[in-house]
Amino acid sequence: MPRAKRNADTPASVSTPPSSDPLLAEVLARLDKLERASGTIAPQVPPLASVDDADQYWILNRLRQSTAKAGEVVYAGAATLPTGEQYLWQRHAAVGTLMKTDWSSLDRVIAALGHPVRLRLLKLIVEGKRTKAELEQLDGLGTTGQLYHHLNILQEAGWVRSLERGSYSVPGERVVPLLAILSAAAG
Repeated sequence: MPRAKRNADTPASVSTPPSSDPLLAEVLARLDKLERASGTIAPQVPPLASVDDADQYWILNRLRQSTAKAGEVVYAGAATLPTGEQYLWQRHAAVGTLMKTDWSSLDRVIAALGHPVRLRLLKLIVEGKRTKAELEQLDGLGTTGQLYHHLNILQEAGWVRSLERGSYSVPGERVVPLLAILSAAAG
């Protein structure tokens, strides 16, 4: 089963109290480590997430540790599709970086999702209907030429991949981002 990997720069655990000052957080972490090594542990504010929960709450930990002045945008997901395939995915981006990006360069990727037939095709493919014959059954599709037109747009934007002649899938690295976009659009 394909699985997207967790980003390497994502913190694995956080054992110090949250602080908006990174230097203070580092000093507190070092003090805690020294006190634990010497056997005298000073009272401390309990962390928001225990070490056991650190992986589960990596997004909150990431935001807590962020040094980006403008903030960060993060999203993640764990999805098991009707086909049994499982995907784990997480991503983050500094708001400052996003604001400097030429958004018009993303138009093709976003526009590919802007048609009801393409969204219905994506849903069918994610649900496991992946052959040309299965996709042709979509109500309101029209001709085979229209099917290929919509599939080509989805392929060019990276939302669909041709597995073999007449068979399609949503690439593993696009499953959770697609679901995140749908979740955001639903409000």
